[in-house]
Amino acid sequence: MPPSDSRPSPDALLRAAARESRGKLKIFLGAAPGVGKTFEMLREGAERLRAGEDVVVAIVETHGRADTAALVEPFEVIARRTIDYQGHALEEMDIDAVLARRPALALVDEYAHTNVEGSRHPKRWQDVAELLDAGIGVYTTLNIQHVESLNDVVASFTRVRVRETVPDSVFDGAEIEVVDLPPDELIERLKDGKVYIPAEASRALGHFFSKPNLSALREMALRRAALSVDQALLEHLDASALPGTFAGGERVLVAVSELPGSDAIVRAAKRLADALRAPWQAVYIETPRAQAFGEAQKRQIADTLRLAASLGATIATVPAENVTEGLTRHLQGMRATQLVIGKSVRSWWFELRHGSVVNAMLRAGDGVAVHVIPAADSVVAPAARPVGQWAGPSAYLAIAALVAATTLIAKLVEPLIGLGGIDLVYLLPVILASGRFGLRPGLVAGLGSALAYNFFFLPPLYTFSVADPQAVLTVLVLIAIAAFTANLAGRLKARATLGARSAAENAAVAAFGQTLARVSDWEETSREVCNEIARVLDVGVVLLNEREGALTVVASCPPGAVLGPVDQAAAEWSGKRGEPAGAGTATLNAADWQFHPLKTALGILAVVGFSRDDGRDPVPAERAVLLSTLLGQAALAHERLTLEAQLREVTVLKERDALRAALLSSIGHDLRTPLTSVSGAIEELAAEYPRAVAIPVARSEVARLRRFLDNLIDMVRIDTGGLRLSPEPIDLTDAVAAAVHDLKDVLRDHEIDLQVPPDLPFVTADATLLHHILINLLANAAQHGGRGTPITISGTNAAGTVRLSVRDRGAGLPAGLEAQIFDTFAQGRGDDRHGGSGLGLAIVKAFATGMGLSVKASNHPSGGALFELDFPPFKASAA
Repeated sequence: MPPSDSRPSPDALLRAAARESRGKLKIFLGAAPGVGKTFEMLREGAERLRAGEDVVVAIVETHGRADTAALVEPFEVIARRTIDYQGHALEEMDIDAVLARRPALALVDEYAHTNVEGSRHPKRWQDVAELLDAGIGVYTTLNIQHVESLNDVVASFTRVRVRETVPDSVFDGAEIEVVDLPPDELIERLKDGKVYIPAEASRALGHFFSKPNLSALREMALRRAALSVDQALLEHLDASALPGTFAGGERVLVAVSELPGSDAIVRAAKRLADALRAPWQAVYIETPRAQAFGEAQKRQIADTLRLAASLGATIATVPAENVTEGLTRHLQGMRATQLVIGKSVRSWWFELRHGSVVNAMLRAGDGVAVHVIPAADSVVAPAARPVGQWAGPSAYLAIAALVAATTLIAKLVEPLIGLGGIDLVYLLPVILASGRFGLRPGLVAGLGSALAYNFFFLPPLYTFSVADPQAVLTVLVLIAIAAFTANLAGRLKARATLGARSAAENAAVAAFGQTLARVSDWEETSREVCNEIARVLDVGVVLLNEREGALTVVASCPPGAVLGPVDQAAAEWSGKRGEPAGAGTATLNAADWQFHPLKTALGILAVVGFSRDDGRDPVPAERAVLLSTLLGQAALAHERLTLEAQLREVTVLKERDALRAALLSSIGHDLRTPLTSVSGAIEELAAEYPRAVAIPVARSEVARLRRFLDNLIDMVRIDTGGLRLSPEPIDLTDAVAAAVHDLKDVLRDHEIDLQVPPDLPFVTADATLLHHILINLLANAAQHGGRGTPITISGTNAAGTVRLSVRDRGAGLPAGLEAQIFDTFAQGRGDDRHGGSGLGLAIVKAFATGMGLSVKASNHPSGGALFELDFPPFKASAA
């Protein structure tokens, strides 16, 4: 918002009004579990309860801590809703009960929690949004690793990827309180068993809760809270129309110009923004002087803005009457705290006439740190002002006609107004010529009017002699008025030109967005992008997309554009690197076209090229920001089409998977009844014919068929998302022994080499799913290892990571297919008499992934297939 406009920002007022109708959200943000978020939330809630406010506990997880449970006692606790899921009774927050109770404040723990299937919303933060929409205030807790935009960053150094996340938009309008605890104190709490049980705490201390990890998480939490505070401050300032920078957070602005050395100034601003970890913007102030710039100066501006954009800055072009005014207005509107500006060597005459922008910004930048970077050493001659140019012959003929007509009119009215008013009549051609043609033609009109006034009206008549000194003053006044009027008219004309162009560009962008919103297929979108950009920028446009592994022209304006080898190479370079290439750039500038990538969150979706028949820069500096906006609109249109196509594919896949799941489930359940009958018949035959040779074979095959049906039903559970984890500490020695016992008939011809040490640390896993994994791995080893061969089961503990391995002595895995062996219905080499269903290893992979374990297959150096299951030392929760 410009500082000269004292009115509040309409957008900020609308957002503030929308928040007034909603409940207030306060997030207690922590760096890690155990810092005391829930404790602090309950403590502040208790203070408001004692103050007489209506506060209830919607849901709070005490995790078995007596001190937390004691804090809950003073509150009214809303009963939880029980949901039956997969035969288990699970409890979730009863949002309908909270809405019906309608308290002033609800305490909701674990903001990132995933609700059980069958709840109204899949995520708890969506439940909170409904409470806020109903006007109910909410206190909630959140760990920094659950913020969506930081999820990858946290996983990169903690080696733990948290699957429960909240979008960054939940911080908009929320009050943030950081519940901070130094890493050393948190580690002491962990050692004292105040966060996790001792067995889990010892593993956590060596990994997720290491001091470097906690320090990094703490810094991220503090920075995210500072960012939210800064955004809230700017929102309030815009809504209140308060001037000033209010440096709650750093914001960097760099001013670029047509002078050599601007690229060094941009790089300096980039280094400053990185050091401050602050957003930054590059701005070019477009003044009337820009109309007289040559191609080299325009290209310098375009290259500098392009460099700033490639370094991560937002770019802007601001029209203004002079640099100081435009830069001051933009600086205050952005509320920047740091200004980076270049200092060029100007001539003393230029400084005397125009002043120094650096000195002016030092005086005007109240509360702004101004960084002055020396620019080029050479003295730069300023461009001539367009209002000072000579006009064409027709302009001077028109001026002569105006002076003659004025003289005729003056002769006619002289008897009526007298000689004293004639000089005022001669102001008419001076003002008209100055306003229409500029300064120099205006001065000519002033001189001509003065001579005509002197020749026809001042004694002695019809001579250029001047008898009265007052007449000399009249001539000088006419010339001065010409200069003043021409200068004023030139400024107004330049300002009107800039305003009209800005309005035209805004209208073009709006029309472009509306056009793209109406189309819904790739071909038409590509054509509209080319046609609209060509119309707005008056350039040739070509759009390339990847077809069969190569960039291919899919649309152009005018149609039929053909790219040469250099142009094709520039387009491919731009598509791969995500940077401009071709004419007017630093890469493959021998090309006839200039190419720009359409970059989105999904990657580079297309490449757009521009060219001019006259060989000039396809994108002049004054159109760089407009081009960036148009490319952004085109990228969003392509992203929308990509997401729509993916959604259609996902819909088809879901329908197909639902059909397959229904079919497999039907087969699995329908075969259980006859299989049970067959098993009973075999047992009756075994009682009647105990020595029959076929009885053991029949039992073995029935057991194998039962495992096949179990795998079939488990696969259906995986595909339909029916897995429900119940992690618990597990002794791998007991787990392996149970699996071997259940497969005693299958493994009776194999020697089991058990190398699982009894002192192996406990692991955290779902006991049922782990049992299924071991059953399938052992059955696979028996099937593919060959009759009578040993099977080795070993366990190791390296650097806190527990690894369980199963090795057979068979032919091993096909080379290069170690990863594909886990695909559904994939089969390896083995005894044909014991052909498998191809589901066992797929279930192993799916169950392991669901529990956060990693599993891999390889060939042992001494022969046979080796399957390794790694258990992470600790898995963070949302607590």
